[in-house]
Amino acid sequence: MRRSLVITDETARHPFLASLPPHVRASAEPPKARRQAWFSLNDLRDFLMAYCACFLATSLYIA
Repeated sequence: MRRSLVITDETARHPFLASLPPHVRASAEPPKARRQAWFSLNDLRDFLMAYCACFLATSLYIA
């Protein structure tokens, strides 16, 4: 496999990205950092479903 010689770019922060030509690397923007909520409604729903399932299983086992 032959690769053309490319001047590396230190702003790419990764050896592979630094070896890419600028026109190829320009389209690869790093994803924007977005803070995720640590608790969502899906988490609450999943917890309640698991709690109810365990409660029902325990109640049926005891009875």
